[in-house]
Amino acid sequence: MRKLFLLGLAVILFTACDNKPQRYFEESAEIETTKTGIKAYEDQDWDTWRANFADTAKIYHNTNKAASPDEMMVGMKQMLSNFSSYGFNTKEAEYEMIIDKDGDTWVNYWNTWHGKAKVTDKELSIPVHLTVQFVNGKIVEEYAYYDTSGISATISEIEAAKMAEEMPSE
Repeated sequence: MRKLFLLGLAVILFTACDNKPQRYFEESAEIETTKTGIKAYEDQDWDTWRANFADTAKIYHNTNKAASPDEMMVGMKQMLSNFSSYGFNTKEAEYEMIIDKDGDTWVNYWNTWHGKAKVTDKELSIPVHLTVQFVNGKIVEEYAYYDTSGISATISEIEAAKMAEEMPSE
């Protein structure tokens, strides 16, 4: 009887240890919001893109200095004006939502951004990682990491080509 009791106690303890809350997700409303935001960015649907963010959201793209969604939108529009086409490869997209030890909800996104420059027709492929924090279904913080050197060099080449076109020939 004692062995049966100890066996039952061991099963209960083992089962209780197994009932940890789920912390990693491949499907969630927050992932769908992130997908909607990526699609809106690709379509230059800035109203939809902006609607995903809380009014007080802070965005950090390769920097420790926060930008508001409106400031980030202006910068993205300016940068994208140099490209005839751009977007992400939907087949390469990886999404993961986590609930961290503090109970905060984050979505991670990995993909490769592809763009074709105006004027020079130069093509770029840049790996991108986003990590986005959600509160009440809205993005409150976004961190993006990608190598900007190819974009900067391409924009410099575009500007140089434009200047060369404007110079009078002798």
